[in-house]
Amino acid sequence: MTPRLVLRPSSAGDAERAFEIRSEWEVARMLSKATYPPDLRALGDWFADHPRQWAAGEAYRFAVEHEARFVGLVDIDGISDAEGKLGYWFDRSVWGRGFASESAAAVMRFAFAEVGLRQLRAGHAADNPASARVLLKLGFEPLDAVELMSHSRGELIQQRRYVLDRPNAG
Repeated sequence: MTPRLVLRPSSAGDAERAFEIRSEWEVARMLSKATYPPDLRALGDWFADHPRQWAAGEAYRFAVEHEARFVGLVDIDGISDAEGKLGYWFDRSVWGRGFASESAAAVMRFAFAEVGLRQLRAGHAADNPASARVLLKLGFEPLDAVELMSHSRGELIQQRRYVLDRPNAG
């Protein structure tokens, strides 16, 4: 929970709204693993697996709601050796309102305090300066840039990667 947003574990019931959001090219093109157009059945299967991933400690995925409407997702996945990867995507209609920073900060606190992670990683397409601003605002430090396949774009892209250690991790 944040002052403006409700964060709750995502579930199978979120798949249809996620399909709407990820059907927007400007959203999908920034997600390296997303397909475009999205596949509703695959999205449904992915969302249906979120409770199992949560229970197993593999990933923590939060549906972000504003005014009782699902507007995006923030997650920590790829969890191994007390490290995880922060990711997020939002409905284009709410871009520029600070929802990514606000909800990601809450999920980061959860990852460090509740899950006990000691480090988070994150990345963004090199042509996504808004995501760079979010990560820098959250305290992430630039790490490097790598080439990776963007499934939505169907081509190799440059991804800028970042890292953040748990505060007072000593």
